[in-house]
Amino acid sequence: MISKNLALNIGASAALIMAFNTAAWAEASDQLWPVVKEAFFTNRNIEEVDFIKITGPKRAESGAQVPVTISIDKPQSDANAIKSLYVIVDANPIPLAATYHLNEALGKFELSTRIRMETDSYIHVVGEAADGKLYMSKVAIRAAGGCGGTVDNDEATVRATAGKIKLQVENPIKVGQETPTTFIIKHPMRTGLQRDLVSQGYVPAFYIQKAAFTFNNKPVMNVDFGVGTSEDPYLRFSFVPDASGVLQVKAEDNEGTAFSNQVTLTN
Repeated sequence: MISKNLALNIGASAALIMAFNTAAWAEASDQLWPVVKEAFFTNRNIEEVDFIKITGPKRAESGAQVPVTISIDKPQSDANAIKSLYVIVDANPIPLAATYHLNEALGKFELSTRIRMETDSYIHVVGEAADGKLYMSKVAIRAAGGCGGTVDNDEATVRATAGKIKLQVENPIKVGQETPTTFIIKHPMRTGLQRDLVSQGYVPAFYIQKAAFTFNNKPVMNVDFGVGTSEDPYLRFSFVPDASGVLQVKAEDNEGTAFSNQVTLTN
C-alpha cells in the first residue's frame, strides 16, 4: 500500500519535480526517482528485478499517447504473487499514472496500455507482493507535451459519448487457457492542466477513475486510473477462465458517473 502521507508528500515532491523540469534534459534523467520514491513509498526498500518488465518506445510519437507494456514473469497463482502494480512517470506533474490490483485469474500477467508524458522521463513500475515487499523495473522514454496543451472539444458532444465501452474477447474460449481481452472506454481523460482554447482558463479534471473486471462475479483485475492515463483508456491483457460465463467491467469517473459492459463467453 502506498504511504498514508501521500497527499502531503506529493505536494512537496511536485514542487521539486517542477524545478527539475525547468532544466532542458538531453534525455530522460533518473535524478527525480529518489524524490518520487520517497513521496509514494516512504522509507521502504524497492528491489530492481528482472521478473517485472516495462517496455516502450525510445521516443514516443505523441506525448499524449505513449504505448507501454508491463509483464510479470511469475504466475498470479504463486503464493507470493504481485498483488498491486504502480505505474509512475517520474517527470509528470502528477506522477502516478495508474494502479493495477491483480488477481489469480490473470495467469501470467502481461498488459499493454497508453500513458501521458509531459517530458522525457523514466517510467517506473513498482510491484507489491503478497508479503508486502516491493520490486521494480524501469524504462526511459522521450516524449513531450502530453499533460497540458489546449482543449477545444464541444463539451456537449464530449459528455454525450464519454463512457462508451468496447470489450473485445476472443470467443469461443478455451477453459484453463489465457484468453486475450481488449478494453477501450471513450473518455477525454482531462488532466486539469489543460487550458480552454478560447478563455485560456484551466479546464477541470475529468477522467475515468476506476474500473473493475470480473468473470462470473469473481474479481479479475481492478484499476485505479490517474490523469496520466491517455485519452480513451486502452488495456489489453489476458485472463484464464475456469468455465463458460460472463466477463463484466464496471467503470466510474471522478464525478461519480458509472459505466458498464459485459460479454458472454462460451467454450
